[in-house]
Amino acid sequence: MDRVLSTHVIVNHRLTSAWLNRVAGAGIPAVEIFCAPQHLDYRDKSQINELGYWFRDSELKLHSLHSPMYTDDIWGRSGPQTHINITDRNKADRIQWVGEIKRAIEIAEVIPFRYLVQHLGVGGQEFSEYAIESAFGSLEELMVFAGQRGVEILLENTPNELATAEGLQLFNSMTHLKLNYVFDTGHAHIGAGIEHEFEIMKPRIRSLHVHDNDGKEDQHLFPQIPKPEGGLIDWLATMELLRTCPGQYPLLLELREVALMQYPLDEINRVFDQLEALQSTHA
Repeated sequence: MDRVLSTHVIVNHRLTSAWLNRVAGAGIPAVEIFCAPQHLDYRDKSQINELGYWFRDSELKLHSLHSPMYTDDIWGRSGPQTHINITDRNKADRIQWVGEIKRAIEIAEVIPFRYLVQHLGVGGQEFSEYAIESAFGSLEELMVFAGQRGVEILLENTPNELATAEGLQLFNSMTHLKLNYVFDTGHAHIGAGIEHEFEIMKPRIRSLHVHDNDGKEDQHLFPQIPKPEGGLIDWLATMELLRTCPGQYPLLLELREVALMQYPLDEINRVFDQLEALQSTHA
């Protein structure tokens, strides 16, 4: 699998060409950029243009963009009015959120990318047919807008009743959109289990979010082999599952920053190497 790194690993810092230079220098061929105002402000034309100039002269590719989740720069902690939700019951709010996502998609006019990763609902949201109907209307509009810019929208399995593997499958069966998926190992581990969710999503997986956790919290830990305290995912079994669809998606790490880690890109490449080297003894 090709290697891709999400900029989530430095999401609380402004994304600069200097950091992207270090990623390219580490031999990582592509990135997914996380759209968060404190990191990549999709409203800031100067930041987008600066990065656009850099990408045009670099071999590093922008594989995908993670759709914005909040409009503030502190992860929605300034209030629920900052939580971007395409299933919002209030039509005026929903129109506002679709507009926010369109502004992010417009980045493709400056920096081409293949996929937009989109959440269906927000954390802990309960299932309702109204939410499905609202999401359908939002996504139908967003798909047209994205398609005009060469972008495909992917839905991610997330910890709420709408976006489990079964929830995504139900959404596709209830609509004609037939969207493809991002498979998130950490979210599946918190939910019904990696193997269970992978097998349901498998035919439509086009990208990954690979990270570890304790099975309770969405920690975005570095996968470690052997497992340390904290991360509990069985990476041998997980990699055997992921290898069953060669060429269907890249190996994309979506990690959280470790404050005292002196050389994070070296550690990230070590994680890539270890995951790729994992083989069962009977393979």
